[in-house]
Order: sequence, then C-alpha cells, then structure tokens
Amino acid sequence: MKGQFPIEKFGALQTPFYYYDTSILRQTLEVIKKELDKMDNAVVHYAIKANANPQVLRTIREYGLGADCVSGGEIRAALQAGFSPDKIVFAGVGKADWEINFGLEHGIFCFNVESIPELEIINELAAAKGVVAQVEFRVNPDVKAHTHANITTGLAENKFGIALSDVERVIALAGKMQHVKFVGLHFHIGSQILDMGDFAALCNRVNELQAQFEQHHIKIENINVGGGLGIDYQHPNRQSIPDFHEYFKTINTLIKRREGQVLRFEPGRSVVAQCGSLISKVLYVKQGTNKQFAILDAGMTDLIRPALYQAYHKIENITSELPIETYDVVGPICESSDVFGKAVDLNKTSRGDLIAIRSAGAYGEIMASQYNCRALPKGYVTEDLL
Repeated sequence: MKGQFPIEKFGALQTPFYYYDTSILRQTLEVIKKELDKMDNAVVHYAIKANANPQVLRTIREYGLGADCVSGGEIRAALQAGFSPDKIVFAGVGKADWEINFGLEHGIFCFNVESIPELEIINELAAAKGVVAQVEFRVNPDVKAHTHANITTGLAENKFGIALSDVERVIALAGKMQHVKFVGLHFHIGSQILDMGDFAALCNRVNELQAQFEQHHIKIENINVGGGLGIDYQHPNRQSIPDFHEYFKTINTLIKRREGQVLRFEPGRSVVAQCGSLISKVLYVKQGTNKQFAILDAGMTDLIRPALYQAYHKIENITSELPIETYDVVGPICESSDVFGKAVDLNKTSRGDLIAIRSAGAYGEIMASQYNCRALPKGYVTEDLL
C-alpha cells in the first residue's frame, strides 16, 4: 500500500530515516483511550524504551497516558515531552544513584523495585532528601511467555524481579523503613506476546498472590501488569492496530481486583510499532551466484532487530511498480548478520529506489548505533513533511 507514504516529500530527506505516520499513531491512541474508558481505576504508562522520538512522545502525552521509564534519561525525555511526574514509573534492575535522585527530585509516582539492595539505596537516598519514595515491588511470577527467548522476562531464570518466595519478606522490610512507602506490585512477563493465555496465566498468579497476602493483612493499592502485547509484523496494513480490546478485556476480567485498587498497564511496542517505517535507498543491485542482493544505505546500525532477534519485518519497494523479483535485502555494515530479509519478493528494484521496512516504530530508531562510525538516523513525523 504505497499510497500511505508521502513519497514526493521523501526526496528531499537524507536516507536512511524513520517516518512515523501520526494518523496511525493517533488511531491507535484513540482505541487505547476508548478501552480505558470502559474500566474503572485503570492507567496506561507508555513504555518509552520502545520509542523516545520527542514528537512521538508529545503525541502520546496528549492522550493522557503516563510514562514507564527504565533510565534517568527516559525520565528526562518524559518530562521534556510534558508527561506529568505523578504518572511516571521507573523500572530496571540497575538504577544508578543519580537516576534515583533524579526521580526523587521530580516527584515521580513510584519506583518499581527489583531487589533488596535497591530498596535499601532508595530508602537511603530518600532519607538524605527528607522525602518518602513510593515503591512497587516487581515480582518475578515464573510465568512462561510464548515469545523470543531474548524478550521473555518473567521466568525464574531471568534477571528481573523479586522471587515469589521473597516478596512477603521484602514487603515487611519496606514497612520498617521510614523513607519508602509500599504502594503495589509490578509484573512483566515478556514482549511480542500474541497468546492471551499468557496474560491469563499472569492474572492467575496475581490472584494467588493477592489471596496469600490478604491472609497476612497486606493491602495492595496498585497492580501493575506491565506490557507485552504483540503486533502483526506479517500484515502491517491489514492489522495496523493491535487487538487492545481482547488484551484489556482479558486482564480486566480475570484479575480479581479489590475495592479501590488501581490497575496499571505498560504497553510500548503495541502503541508505536505500526506507525513507523525505516526508509532507505537502494545503493546497488548485485547479482550473486544463486541470488541477487538489494544493497541498501540502511543497515543493522539503523534497525538491529533482524540481526539481534532474527525478527521479520515486511519490506516494500515504494517507488517501483515493475514485476516482482526476489532479493536478499542487506545493508552496508561489515557484518554477515547485516541482513534485513532473505528471499524477499519486491517489485523489480534498481539503484535509487526507496525501500520501506515496515512495523519499525518500536525498537528501531531508539536502538540505533554508530557502529562503523555511521550517523544516527533521523526521525520525521507526518507533520514535518506537510
């Protein structure tokens, strides 16, 4: 569907670059807002690690979402985009002192704590400032998500979270500290999850924990189920908006919430992936022994997901209407893993053609590197090209 790209505007831009279709982003945010309106006491914190483009962040903030941050830099980006501090949560297994202090200074909603040593440092730093830090404890629920091994996070073998057997002890420890306040539990089982059964399993584990804690008179104010909803990489045009209805319905229906309890979500990929494409130019078409290569000016430095996760992205030649031929689509980086796709069917491709690598709005621009001393790709939204 080449008509969705303002190709006539692309000619003035230096490739490779990211293009974010804000009409798709806004449609996605409208669906999220509609689903949120069906639930009581529910908050969505957008996971900034998926995409921190400033204009994308400002658009997301306009729809009232909060921010899920995993670094001090992400907290800064959220604040600069106008997110309210009382809607910012800060997660991560290795929070540096300056990052914790930065969150305390700006009065963020809470820290999602992942270990006892981290809890002790937050209490110490909060005491030095004379403030009380709100904390949720990230629980490792030991729930398997059916996704790539590198992006599953909820198994006992993963580095994330506090073991189920230790949670009660950690909550009791926090109760003895003067400068932290326990406000809830946080979970996250993985990313690119399409099987609602995985989220159902998480809900069952949450319900078990709540029942267990109630026996010891522990009140849970907030249940944060993280994110993880996947997208359709195969058919970005057919399903440009993920199935938020089933996602929110599954969790909201299965979790047995207590009166006044707030349910929090942290979607990232599902919010931004489909609105973004990496736009690249063909440098050469090279005839190999048994195949032909379309060599692009974009490489794994611009989009690392295919090299890192063997991830699939739909690839389109958006300037050719010629008959289909088959290519290995590769980049210029001096690595054999610098391949976007093998045996890709494209309209006959020539030097100078523009190639769109789709569904790249999440973990694309944000993960770009300067390996081979390459420049970082720029990102443009629809409004930039009007």
